[in-house]
Amino acid sequence: MRVRVVYESMFGNTATIAEAIAQGLGAHAAVEVLEVTTAAQAPEPAVDLLVVGGPTHVFGLSRVRTRRDAATRTTAPVAVDTGIREWLDSALPVPEGARAAAFGTKAAHPRWLPGSAARGIGRRLRGLGYRLVGDPTDFLVDAMTGPLSAGELDRVRRWGEKLARELERSAHRG
Repeated sequence: MRVRVVYESMFGNTATIAEAIAQGLGAHAAVEVLEVTTAAQAPEPAVDLLVVGGPTHVFGLSRVRTRRDAATRTTAPVAVDTGIREWLDSALPVPEGARAAAFGTKAAHPRWLPGSAARGIGRRLRGLGYRLVGDPTDFLVDAMTGPLSAGELDRVRRWGEKLARELERSAHRG
């Protein structure tokens, strides 16, 4: 199996999660991990599974305005013009039966805080014609800039392994 993981990250947390997903999938598939600005320049993937993730900003996917704000909170370079939202909005419809999965990062506190980039990504992927493998899943960070909450990296790797098993099952069913 071939998998492409595409992510958007400002503070490194979502990038860390993308790499951990790749580790979880790695025993079952050849995995390519691309930051969204690189993915925007890459040809459309011929993969068995596309995994897409980004941070939750203002209750959903980031926008140019929220990425500009994030750029003021870090010394790391932040791509402000292209995020997961823009990348998916410019994507072509996909062949029937194409599979994808969605993930996001979200602040652990306060727990009641609504919104999820993962759910927004899942809706956009379905709109493009992808069949989702599993439910869109959020992984928690302790604060806006991180770090990941305790135990999340293990949960991420297990989620990657679960995606691989679900993909293998769905491939056997046809």
